[in-house]
Amino acid sequence: MIFANRQRLWDSLMEMATIGATAHGGSCRLALSDDDVLGRRRFIRWCEEAGCEIRIDPIGNVFARRPGTQPDAPAVMCGSHLDTQPLGGRFDGVYGVLAGLEAIRMLNEHGIATRHPIDVVAWTNEEGSRFTPGMMGSAVYAGTLDLAYALARPCMQTGVLLGDELARTGFAGPERERQMPKAYFEAHIEQGPVLEQAGLPIGVVTGVQGIYELDVTVTGFESHAGTTPMSVRKDAMGAAAAMIAAIVEHGHEFDADARVTVGHVACQPNSPSTIPGKVRFSVDVRHPSQPALQRLVADIEAICLQRTALRGASVQVQTIAEYAPVAFDAACVARVRQAAAAAGYPYLEMCSGAGHDAVNLSYVAPTAMVFVPCKAGLSHNEAEDADPVHLAQGASVLANLLADCAR
Repeated sequence: MIFANRQRLWDSLMEMATIGATAHGGSCRLALSDDDVLGRRRFIRWCEEAGCEIRIDPIGNVFARRPGTQPDAPAVMCGSHLDTQPLGGRFDGVYGVLAGLEAIRMLNEHGIATRHPIDVVAWTNEEGSRFTPGMMGSAVYAGTLDLAYALARPCMQTGVLLGDELARTGFAGPERERQMPKAYFEAHIEQGPVLEQAGLPIGVVTGVQGIYELDVTVTGFESHAGTTPMSVRKDAMGAAAAMIAAIVEHGHEFDADARVTVGHVACQPNSPSTIPGKVRFSVDVRHPSQPALQRLVADIEAICLQRTALRGASVQVQTIAEYAPVAFDAACVARVRQAAAAAGYPYLEMCSGAGHDAVNLSYVAPTAMVFVPCKAGLSHNEAEDADPVHLAQGASVLANLLADCAR
Protein backbone atom coordinates (compact mmCIF):
# COMPACT_ATOMS: atom_id res chain seq x y z
CA MET A 1 0.00 0.00 0.00
CA ILE A 2 1.08 3.55 -0.70
CA PHE A 3 -0.47 6.57 1.01
CA ALA A 4 -1.00 10.13 -0.17
CA ASN A 5 1.01 13.07 1.12
CA ARG A 6 -1.83 14.88 2.86
CA GLN A 7 -0.09 18.25 3.09
CA ARG A 8 1.10 18.24 -0.50
CA LEU A 9 -2.39 17.40 -1.80
CA TRP A 10 -3.96 20.10 0.37
CA ASP A 11 -1.38 22.68 -0.72
CA SER A 12 -2.08 21.91 -4.39
CA LEU A 13 -5.83 22.26 -3.84
CA MET A 14 -5.39 25.55 -2.01
CA GLU A 15 -3.02 26.93 -4.65
CA MET A 16 -5.50 26.05 -7.40
CA ALA A 17 -8.23 27.75 -5.34
CA THR A 18 -6.38 31.08 -5.59
CA ILE A 19 -7.23 31.09 -9.31
CA GLY A 20 -10.71 32.55 -9.68
CA ALA A 21 -11.11 32.95 -5.92
CA THR A 22 -14.46 34.45 -4.90
CA ALA A 23 -15.29 36.86 -2.08
CA HIS A 24 -16.59 34.19 0.28
CA GLY A 25 -13.95 31.52 -0.09
CA GLY A 26 -15.16 29.73 -3.21
CA SER A 27 -14.02 29.46 -6.81
CA CYS A 28 -15.21 30.81 -10.17
CA ARG A 29 -13.48 29.25 -13.17
CA LEU A 30 -16.16 29.03 -15.84
CA ALA A 31 -15.24 26.77 -18.76
CA LEU A 32 -12.62 28.35 -21.05
CA SER A 33 -12.71 31.66 -19.18
CA ASP A 34 -9.37 33.30 -18.52
CA ASP A 35 -9.31 31.86 -14.99
CA ASP A 36 -10.12 28.37 -16.25
CA VAL A 37 -7.20 28.71 -18.67
CA LEU A 38 -4.89 29.77 -15.83
CA GLY A 39 -6.00 26.74 -13.82
CA ARG A 40 -5.41 24.43 -16.76
CA ARG A 41 -1.92 25.83 -17.32
CA ARG A 42 -1.08 25.43 -13.63
CA PHE A 43 -2.19 21.78 -13.80
CA ILE A 44 -0.12 21.22 -16.96
CA ARG A 45 2.97 22.71 -15.32
CA TRP A 46 2.61 20.47 -12.26
CA CYS A 47 2.13 17.40 -14.46
CA GLU A 48 5.17 18.20 -16.58
CA GLU A 49 7.21 18.60 -13.39
CA ALA A 50 6.04 15.09 -12.43
CA GLY A 51 7.35 13.74 -15.75
CA CYS A 52 4.05 13.49 -17.59
CA GLU A 53 3.51 13.93 -21.33
CA ILE A 54 0.69 16.37 -22.21
CA ARG A 55 -1.88 15.90 -24.97
CA ILE A 56 -4.88 18.10 -25.76
CA ASP A 57 -7.75 16.92 -27.97
CA PRO A 58 -10.07 18.97 -30.24
CA ILE A 59 -12.61 19.68 -27.47
CA GLY A 60 -9.85 20.88 -25.12
CA ASN A 61 -9.60 17.88 -22.80
CA VAL A 62 -6.13 17.82 -21.20
CA PHE A 63 -4.45 14.39 -20.86
CA ALA A 64 -1.35 14.07 -18.66
CA ARG A 65 0.30 10.68 -19.23
CA ARG A 66 2.74 8.86 -16.99
CA PRO A 67 4.36 6.45 -19.46
CA GLY A 68 4.22 2.72 -18.89
CA THR A 69 6.81 0.11 -19.72
CA GLN A 70 4.58 -1.03 -22.61
CA PRO A 71 3.86 2.27 -24.42
CA ASP A 72 1.23 0.84 -26.77
CA ALA A 73 -0.84 -0.67 -23.94
CA PRO A 74 -4.16 1.06 -23.23
CA ALA A 75 -3.91 3.58 -20.40
CA VAL A 76 -5.51 3.31 -17.02
CA MET A 77 -7.27 6.64 -16.71
CA CYS A 78 -8.47 8.89 -13.89
CA GLY A 79 -9.59 12.50 -13.73
CA SER A 80 -12.41 14.99 -13.35
CA HIS A 81 -12.73 18.71 -14.15
CA LEU A 82 -11.20 22.07 -13.23
CA ASP A 83 -14.11 24.31 -14.31
CA THR A 84 -16.54 25.43 -11.60
CA GLN A 85 -19.96 26.88 -10.98
CA PRO A 86 -20.17 30.73 -10.98
CA LEU A 87 -20.13 30.67 -7.18
CA GLY A 88 -18.64 27.23 -6.76
CA GLY A 89 -16.43 25.52 -4.22
CA ARG A 90 -12.76 24.62 -4.02
CA PHE A 91 -13.15 20.84 -4.32
CA ASP A 92 -15.89 19.89 -6.82
CA GLY A 93 -14.05 18.35 -9.77
CA VAL A 94 -10.65 19.82 -8.97
CA TYR A 95 -10.20 17.26 -6.19
CA GLY A 96 -10.46 14.38 -8.67
CA VAL A 97 -7.91 15.97 -11.01
CA LEU A 98 -5.39 16.78 -8.28
CA ALA A 99 -5.93 13.45 -6.51
CA GLY A 100 -4.85 11.88 -9.80
CA LEU A 101 -1.77 14.11 -9.89
CA GLU A 102 -1.01 13.18 -6.28
CA ALA A 103 -1.21 9.51 -7.29
CA ILE A 104 1.38 10.13 -10.02
CA ARG A 105 3.65 11.89 -7.52
CA MET A 106 3.29 8.96 -5.10
CA LEU A 107 4.15 6.37 -7.75
CA ASN A 108 7.20 8.42 -8.72
CA GLU A 109 8.37 8.73 -5.10
CA HIS A 110 8.07 4.99 -4.54
CA GLY A 111 9.72 4.12 -7.84
CA ILE A 112 6.73 2.08 -8.97
CA ALA A 113 6.74 1.30 -12.69
CA THR A 114 3.55 0.14 -14.40
CA ARG A 115 3.10 -1.78 -17.63
CA HIS A 116 0.14 0.35 -18.70
CA PRO A 117 0.45 4.13 -18.97
CA ILE A 118 -1.59 6.18 -16.49
CA ASP A 119 -3.55 9.19 -17.75
CA VAL A 120 -4.83 11.99 -15.52
CA VAL A 121 -7.47 13.97 -17.42
CA ALA A 122 -8.99 17.42 -16.93
CA TRP A 123 -12.26 17.22 -18.88
CA THR A 124 -13.64 20.33 -20.59
CA ASN A 125 -16.88 22.00 -19.46
CA GLU A 126 -18.22 19.48 -16.98
CA GLU A 127 -20.31 22.04 -15.14
CA GLY A 128 -22.22 23.46 -18.10
CA SER A 129 -22.39 26.86 -16.39
CA ARG A 130 -21.18 28.78 -19.44
CA PHE A 131 -21.92 26.38 -22.31
CA THR A 132 -24.57 23.65 -22.36
CA PRO A 133 -24.70 20.74 -22.04
CA GLY A 134 -22.50 19.88 -19.08
CA MET A 135 -20.09 16.91 -19.07
CA MET A 136 -19.30 18.04 -22.63
CA GLY A 137 -15.62 17.15 -22.98
CA SER A 138 -16.05 13.59 -21.75
CA ALA A 139 -19.16 13.16 -23.93
CA VAL A 140 -17.24 14.16 -27.07
CA TYR A 141 -14.36 11.85 -26.09
CA ALA A 142 -16.76 8.94 -25.54
CA GLY A 143 -18.55 9.62 -28.83
CA THR A 144 -21.95 10.37 -27.28
CA LEU A 145 -21.84 14.04 -28.35
CA ASP A 146 -20.89 15.27 -31.82
CA LEU A 147 -17.76 17.43 -31.86
CA ALA A 148 -19.16 19.90 -34.40
CA TYR A 149 -22.30 20.36 -32.29
CA ALA A 150 -20.23 20.97 -29.17
CA LEU A 151 -17.95 23.50 -30.90
CA ALA A 152 -21.01 25.45 -32.10
CA ARG A 153 -22.61 25.78 -28.65
CA PRO A 154 -23.04 29.45 -27.63
CA CYS A 155 -22.09 30.96 -24.29
CA MET A 156 -25.30 31.54 -22.33
CA GLN A 157 -24.11 34.98 -21.25
CA THR A 158 -22.41 36.43 -24.37
CA GLY A 159 -23.23 34.16 -27.30
CA VAL A 160 -19.56 33.49 -28.14
CA LEU A 161 -19.08 29.98 -29.51
CA LEU A 162 -17.20 27.33 -27.57
CA GLY A 163 -15.04 26.56 -30.60
CA ASP A 164 -13.98 30.19 -30.81
CA GLU A 165 -13.02 30.17 -27.13
CA LEU A 166 -10.94 27.03 -27.63
CA ALA A 167 -9.09 28.78 -30.46
CA ARG A 168 -8.66 32.00 -28.46
CA THR A 169 -7.21 30.21 -25.45
CA GLY A 170 -4.97 27.81 -27.36
CA PHE A 171 -6.80 24.69 -26.17
CA ALA A 172 -8.13 23.50 -29.54
CA GLY A 173 -6.00 20.38 -29.88
CA PRO A 174 -5.42 18.38 -33.08
CA GLU A 175 -7.48 15.46 -34.27
CA ARG A 176 -5.90 12.16 -33.34
CA GLU A 177 -6.93 8.53 -33.07
CA ARG A 178 -8.51 7.79 -29.71
CA GLN A 179 -7.49 4.73 -27.76
CA MET A 180 -10.05 3.85 -25.14
CA PRO A 181 -8.64 3.23 -21.65
CA LYS A 182 -8.29 -0.12 -19.95
CA ALA A 183 -10.32 1.36 -17.08
CA TYR A 184 -11.40 4.72 -15.69
CA PHE A 185 -11.57 5.77 -12.03
CA GLU A 186 -12.81 9.13 -10.76
CA ALA A 187 -12.36 10.50 -7.24
CA HIS A 188 -14.85 13.15 -6.14
CA ILE A 189 -16.39 14.78 -3.11
CA GLU A 190 -19.81 13.25 -2.49
CA GLN A 191 -21.71 16.56 -2.88
CA GLY A 192 -24.29 15.24 -0.44
CA PRO A 193 -24.56 14.44 3.30
CA VAL A 194 -24.68 10.62 3.35
CA LEU A 195 -21.03 9.80 4.12
CA GLU A 196 -20.71 12.52 6.74
CA GLN A 197 -23.89 11.40 8.48
CA ALA A 198 -22.65 7.81 8.44
CA GLY A 199 -19.24 8.84 9.80
CA LEU A 200 -17.45 7.02 6.97
CA PRO A 201 -14.47 8.32 4.92
CA ILE A 202 -14.99 6.46 1.62
CA GLY A 203 -17.92 5.94 -0.71
CA VAL A 204 -17.75 3.04 -3.15
CA VAL A 205 -19.95 4.33 -5.97
CA THR A 206 -21.98 1.66 -7.73
CA GLY A 207 -23.73 3.91 -10.27
CA VAL A 208 -25.31 7.28 -11.10
CA GLN A 209 -28.95 8.28 -11.39
CA GLY A 210 -30.40 9.31 -14.76
CA ILE A 211 -30.41 12.92 -15.98
CA TYR A 212 -32.27 14.96 -18.57
CA GLU A 213 -31.20 18.52 -19.40
CA LEU A 214 -34.09 20.44 -21.00
CA ASP A 215 -34.06 23.85 -22.68
CA VAL A 216 -37.49 25.53 -22.73
CA THR A 217 -38.16 28.52 -25.02
CA VAL A 218 -41.40 30.46 -24.51
CA THR A 219 -42.33 32.91 -27.29
CA GLY A 220 -44.87 35.68 -26.84
CA PHE A 221 -45.05 39.20 -28.28
CA GLU A 222 -43.25 42.32 -27.10
CA SER A 223 -45.41 45.37 -26.47
CA HIS A 224 -45.77 48.38 -24.18
CA ALA A 225 -46.27 47.58 -20.49
CA GLY A 226 -48.51 50.59 -19.92
CA THR A 227 -50.77 50.56 -22.96
CA THR A 228 -51.40 46.86 -23.65
CA PRO A 229 -54.50 45.50 -21.82
CA MET A 230 -53.94 42.32 -19.79
CA SER A 231 -56.60 40.54 -21.85
CA VAL A 232 -54.69 40.75 -25.14
CA ARG A 233 -51.12 40.27 -23.96
CA LYS A 234 -48.89 37.42 -25.12
CA ASP A 235 -46.61 37.59 -22.10
CA ALA A 236 -43.73 35.15 -22.40
CA MET A 237 -42.59 35.77 -18.82
CA GLY A 238 -46.07 35.27 -17.42
CA ALA A 239 -46.32 31.94 -19.22
CA ALA A 240 -42.77 30.92 -18.20
CA ALA A 241 -43.40 31.83 -14.55
CA ALA A 242 -46.55 29.70 -14.50
CA MET A 243 -44.64 26.79 -16.08
CA ILE A 244 -41.73 27.05 -13.65
CA ALA A 245 -43.96 27.12 -10.59
CA ALA A 246 -45.92 24.09 -11.82
CA ILE A 247 -42.78 22.15 -12.85
CA VAL A 248 -41.09 22.60 -9.46
CA GLU A 249 -44.30 21.74 -7.60
CA HIS A 250 -44.68 18.57 -9.68
CA GLY A 251 -41.14 17.58 -8.76
CA HIS A 252 -42.08 17.83 -5.08
CA GLU A 253 -45.17 15.71 -5.62
CA PHE A 254 -43.74 13.06 -8.00
CA ASP A 255 -41.88 10.86 -5.49
CA ALA A 256 -39.04 11.03 -2.96
CA ASP A 257 -36.37 10.17 -5.57
CA ALA A 258 -37.28 12.89 -8.08
CA ARG A 259 -35.01 15.90 -8.53
CA VAL A 260 -36.27 18.87 -10.61
CA THR A 261 -34.39 22.17 -10.86
CA VAL A 262 -34.90 25.35 -12.88
CA GLY A 263 -31.49 26.99 -12.59
CA HIS A 264 -31.16 29.40 -15.51
CA VAL A 265 -33.64 31.97 -16.86
CA ALA A 266 -33.05 34.50 -19.68
CA CYS A 267 -35.61 37.14 -20.65
CA GLN A 268 -35.84 39.20 -23.87
CA PRO A 269 -35.73 42.19 -24.13
CA ASN A 270 -35.29 42.24 -20.32
CA SER A 271 -36.67 45.78 -19.98
CA PRO A 272 -38.97 46.89 -17.10
CA SER A 273 -41.48 48.66 -19.35
CA THR A 274 -41.74 46.05 -22.12
CA ILE A 275 -43.82 42.87 -22.01
CA PRO A 276 -41.30 40.06 -22.57
CA GLY A 277 -41.38 38.51 -26.02
CA LYS A 278 -39.13 35.54 -25.32
CA VAL A 279 -38.01 33.64 -22.23
CA ARG A 280 -35.62 30.69 -22.09
CA PHE A 281 -35.12 28.54 -19.03
CA SER A 282 -33.37 25.31 -18.16
CA VAL A 283 -34.86 22.28 -16.44
CA ASP A 284 -32.56 19.71 -14.82
CA VAL A 285 -34.46 16.45 -14.22
CA ARG A 286 -33.02 13.45 -12.35
CA HIS A 287 -34.24 10.06 -11.11
CA PRO A 288 -32.56 6.68 -10.45
CA SER A 289 -35.30 4.83 -12.39
CA GLN A 290 -35.33 5.22 -16.17
CA PRO A 291 -39.10 4.63 -16.58
CA ALA A 292 -39.84 7.13 -13.79
CA LEU A 293 -37.39 9.63 -15.31
CA GLN A 294 -39.12 9.40 -18.69
CA ARG A 295 -42.56 9.85 -17.09
CA LEU A 296 -41.31 12.89 -15.22
CA VAL A 297 -39.92 14.48 -18.40
CA ALA A 298 -43.19 13.78 -20.25
CA ASP A 299 -45.12 15.40 -17.39
CA ILE A 300 -42.92 18.50 -17.62
CA GLU A 301 -43.49 18.77 -21.37
CA ALA A 302 -47.25 18.50 -20.80
CA ILE A 303 -47.14 21.20 -18.12
CA CYS A 304 -45.37 23.56 -20.53
CA LEU A 305 -47.99 23.01 -23.23
CA GLN A 306 -50.87 23.49 -20.79
CA ARG A 307 -49.54 26.73 -19.30
CA THR A 308 -48.70 28.14 -22.73
CA ALA A 309 -52.27 27.69 -23.95
CA LEU A 310 -53.52 29.77 -21.02
CA ARG A 311 -51.28 32.74 -21.92
CA GLY A 312 -51.50 32.91 -25.71
CA ALA A 313 -47.81 32.17 -26.15
CA SER A 314 -45.97 29.24 -27.80
CA VAL A 315 -43.38 26.91 -26.34
CA GLN A 316 -40.58 24.65 -27.52
CA VAL A 317 -39.05 22.04 -25.20
CA GLN A 318 -35.69 20.71 -26.38
CA THR A 319 -33.66 17.91 -24.82
CA ILE A 320 -30.06 19.17 -24.64
CA ALA A 321 -28.63 16.05 -23.00
CA GLU A 322 -29.96 12.70 -21.82
CA TYR A 323 -28.22 10.21 -19.55
CA ALA A 324 -29.88 6.96 -18.54
CA PRO A 325 -29.16 5.65 -15.03
CA VAL A 326 -25.74 3.99 -15.02
CA ALA A 327 -24.50 0.90 -13.17
CA PHE A 328 -20.70 0.93 -12.97
CA ASP A 329 -18.57 -2.06 -13.93
CA ALA A 330 -18.78 -4.71 -11.22
CA ALA A 331 -15.09 -5.60 -11.41
CA CYS A 332 -14.03 -1.94 -11.09
CA VAL A 333 -16.40 -1.41 -8.17
CA ALA A 334 -14.86 -4.50 -6.53
CA ARG A 335 -11.38 -3.00 -7.03
CA VAL A 336 -12.47 0.18 -5.22
CA ARG A 337 -13.95 -1.89 -2.40
CA GLN A 338 -10.75 -3.94 -2.09
CA ALA A 339 -8.47 -0.89 -2.17
CA ALA A 340 -10.44 0.82 0.60
CA ALA A 341 -10.42 -2.34 2.74
CA ALA A 342 -6.69 -2.91 2.17
CA ALA A 343 -5.99 0.66 3.37
CA GLY A 344 -8.09 0.04 6.47
CA TYR A 345 -10.76 2.60 5.54
CA PRO A 346 -14.39 1.77 6.27
CA TYR A 347 -16.68 2.48 3.34
CA LEU A 348 -20.26 2.69 2.17
CA GLU A 349 -21.59 1.47 -1.18
CA MET A 350 -23.80 4.16 -2.71
CA CYS A 351 -25.38 5.58 -5.86
CA SER A 352 -24.38 9.07 -6.97
CA GLY A 353 -27.09 11.72 -7.17
CA ALA A 354 -24.86 14.03 -9.21
CA GLY A 355 -23.76 13.50 -12.79
CA HIS A 356 -20.03 13.04 -13.42
CA ASP A 357 -17.68 12.56 -16.35
CA ALA A 358 -17.48 8.93 -15.22
CA VAL A 359 -20.97 8.46 -16.70
CA ASN A 360 -19.67 9.13 -20.22
CA LEU A 361 -16.54 7.06 -19.68
CA SER A 362 -18.67 4.12 -18.51
CA TYR A 363 -20.03 3.82 -22.08
CA VAL A 364 -16.58 3.05 -23.49
CA ALA A 365 -14.53 1.57 -20.62
CA PRO A 366 -14.93 -0.27 -17.31
CA THR A 367 -15.52 2.52 -14.78
CA ALA A 368 -15.98 3.20 -11.07
CA MET A 369 -15.82 6.14 -8.65
CA VAL A 370 -14.44 6.92 -5.20
CA PHE A 371 -16.32 9.40 -2.99
CA VAL A 372 -15.10 11.27 0.07
CA PRO A 373 -17.33 13.30 2.42
CA CYS A 374 -17.89 17.04 2.12
CA LYS A 375 -18.89 19.08 5.13
CA ALA A 376 -22.65 19.33 5.67
CA GLY A 377 -23.07 17.72 2.25
CA LEU A 378 -22.68 21.16 0.68
CA SER A 379 -21.55 21.66 -2.92
CA HIS A 380 -22.08 24.15 -5.77
CA ASN A 381 -21.61 26.75 -3.05
CA GLU A 382 -18.71 28.97 -1.99
CA ALA A 383 -18.83 27.38 1.47
CA GLU A 384 -18.13 23.89 0.07
CA ASP A 385 -15.50 22.26 2.31
CA ALA A 386 -13.79 18.94 3.00
CA ASP A 387 -11.47 17.44 5.61
CA PRO A 388 -7.83 17.13 4.46
CA VAL A 389 -7.69 13.69 6.10
CA HIS A 390 -10.62 12.42 4.03
CA LEU A 391 -9.20 13.94 0.86
CA ALA A 392 -5.88 12.15 1.42
CA GLN A 393 -7.67 8.88 2.16
CA GLY A 394 -9.56 9.08 -1.12
CA ALA A 395 -6.36 9.90 -3.01
CA SER A 396 -4.67 6.90 -1.39
CA VAL A 397 -7.46 4.61 -2.55
CA LEU A 398 -7.20 6.08 -6.04
CA ALA A 399 -3.41 5.69 -6.21
CA ASN A 400 -3.55 2.03 -5.23
CA LEU A 401 -6.37 1.42 -7.71
CA LEU A 402 -4.27 2.91 -10.50
CA ALA A 403 -1.12 1.05 -9.54
CA ASP A 404 -2.93 -2.27 -9.26
CA CYS A 405 -4.89 -1.91 -12.49
CA ALA A 406 -1.88 -0.62 -14.50
CA ARG A 407 0.58 -3.32 -13.44
